[in-house]
Amino acid sequence: MSRKPVPLPPPKERRRLREARSLSQEDVAARVGVTRETVRSWETGRTDPRGRKRDAYAAFLVAIAREPAPPAEASGAPEPPGAAPDRPAPGPPGPARGDGAGPPPRHRPGAGRPARGPKASAQRSTKPPLAGQVRHSHAPPPGGTSPLNAIAQPAALLNPFGRRHAADGSLVTAERAAGLSADQAFDRLYGHSAPALVRQTYLLTGRRTLAQESVERAFHQAWQRWPEVAVDRDPAGWVRAAAYEYAMAPWHRFRPALRRPDPPPASPEDHALLDTLMSLPPMHRRTLLLYDGVGLDLPETAAETEASTPAAAYRLLRARRSVAERLPVLADPDALHQGLDRLARGEKLQPPRVAEVRSGCERRTRFWTRTAIAFTVLILGATALTLRTAPTAYEPPEAPPETVRGVPPRMGPGPLTDERLALRDLLREAPRTGPHRTHPELR
Repeated sequence: MSRKPVPLPPPKERRRLREARSLSQEDVAARVGVTRETVRSWETGRTDPRGRKRDAYAAFLVAIAREPAPPAEASGAPEPPGAAPDRPAPGPPGPARGDGAGPPPRHRPGAGRPARGPKASAQRSTKPPLAGQVRHSHAPPPGGTSPLNAIAQPAALLNPFGRRHAADGSLVTAERAAGLSADQAFDRLYGHSAPALVRQTYLLTGRRTLAQESVERAFHQAWQRWPEVAVDRDPAGWVRAAAYEYAMAPWHRFRPALRRPDPPPASPEDHALLDTLMSLPPMHRRTLLLYDGVGLDLPETAAETEASTPAAAYRLLRARRSVAERLPVLADPDALHQGLDRLARGEKLQPPRVAEVRSGCERRTRFWTRTAIAFTVLILGATALTLRTAPTAYEPPEAPPETVRGVPPRMGPGPLTDERLALRDLLREAPRTGPHRTHPELR
């Protein structure tokens, strides 16, 4: 009887737990008894541990998850007024600090992450604005919650279950505790995250139809894989990553409907900002949107873009420099966030209704299921027909007759003459002895 494998958190959660305790991959490798490359492959999701290594790794993650939280500096609490700012790490030469284009400081794992609980929003908003530093906050606009960072808020507006929905970080426990079915939980997640996600995807692609289609496809995947999404630590982040991946797929350039650009925004400032965003490389644009638009911190941005933290930091710096060169008024990170927020609010993009998304997902699933069944039946029928009509023994083919040229004439005695035939008959009738055997004569 095989033993059931020990459950493990998702790869992003493994990396977050390690960085929240200021541990390096070498430390984890030494604790578990593996190499650093093995730990890296576990955290990126390329491989999963097995056997005793899986048990040791799961016990290690449980141990660091139960450890007390780091000091206030690492938990995202506001620093005292006299606290010294973070010291930036050496980086490539660039503009002086204060213009939002200098190199970010060396990020301490867990720094800038908002505290969990009802006071998370208040602690997040008390951090000083970014001026060459890693973490900053963006005050919501007067109209209410920002359409960009609404999907990154840890409050109930984003996730009806909150970030403290269960001790094990799963939505299944929260659904059962709240008495919600899977349909109701999906509907609440869609209602709170889809509108903001459509605007984010529009800023990522610059196309309204593609943004709506990407969000719809992402929620299709979420509904198809709802058991996996329900146990994820951040279900809205799961859907956001799926929508971004679909929106940034390179094969969209071959679609005839997307060859013509969409009408630009009405405001000249928004038009210039959108053109600047579209001029950035795709990964730089995504990093800038996640950090300065959505409001994720640097480790979460690096994990979602599948890059290291230093690589994400320098992508962010290059994107900010490009924006500051073309639009100097947006050199400040807070001004850039406000510009992104204004551009997102100017687009009246509405996702389809949640009932249509779920029904469309189910129709698509039924269609592909029936197509797979029909294709399988077709293959089986063709195989059966081949077996029925195929010969059971080898039948060599008969070659057509051909004239062979260049063959030498037949050598040997030809046909006997009448004289020789008579002599042969005489010899056969005569006795076997006597002189006439040696000298036969015809009479």
